[in-house]
Formats: sequence, C-alpha cells, structure tokens
Amino acid sequence: MRRAALAISALLLAAAAPVVHAQSGEVRMLVQSSPLAGFQYYQGKQLWEEMKVGDALTLVREPDNPHDSNAVRVEWRGHRLGYVPRRENHSVAQHMDRGGGVEARVSRLTRHRNPWQRIEFEVFVRL
Repeated sequence: MRRAALAISALLLAAAAPVVHAQSGEVRMLVQSSPLAGFQYYQGKQLWEEMKVGDALTLVREPDNPHDSNAVRVEWRGHRLGYVPRRENHSVAQHMDRGGGVEARVSRLTRHRNPWQRIEFEVFVRL
C-alpha cells in the first residue's frame, strides 16, 4: 500500500506541469484535483453564495484527527468547509508533515444535490 502511494505521488509530480507566477517568480505544481469531502457537515452551505472559482483555500493538517491520521482540513477565509477526501489525502498529508508548502484553490462550484459534487478544489505544491 505504501509503495502504491509513493508511486502515485511520483507519477503526479512527473505528470504535472509547473506553473510560474510572473509577478512573484514563484513556481508551483498542480498535484491533485479533488471533490470536497464533508461539505454537508460544515459551513459550505452558508458560504456558498460568497465563494468564487479561483478563491484561495487553506489546508490544515490534523494528525490527531480520531477518524483519520492523514486528515487535511479545507478552509475558506477561516471557515471550515470540509476535508481532502480520505482516499486522496495521504500524499498531501506526507508532504505537509515534511514541511512542504502547499496551496489550494476552488476549481469548480456546481449546484448539485450530491454534496460530493458541489465543490472541487486543486492542490499545488510550491517548488
């Protein structure tokens, strides 16, 4: 299982194209695009009308989370929206645990009955 996760991480890093921000000279690489887990349990519903595609999200590591030791909380302007899905959080959690810089942003907002299809976000690592 661990080898598979490492192999997936390597593939993601090899396949992703770096993005350079001309103004800051910062280079970052897209490593993941995911649906938001837990939308229905947190503040997303109340904040829906204020959120826009491209908005910055904050990723917060929760190593002591009783449900998942790889938990990564997703916040928008200090409000908890949900989590990186459990099946997709291992590599992000490892990178954060090693002190690697991560960024996230809203990539899609969809009005849908299924809460798993309402918010999609992208995760970038700073190079």
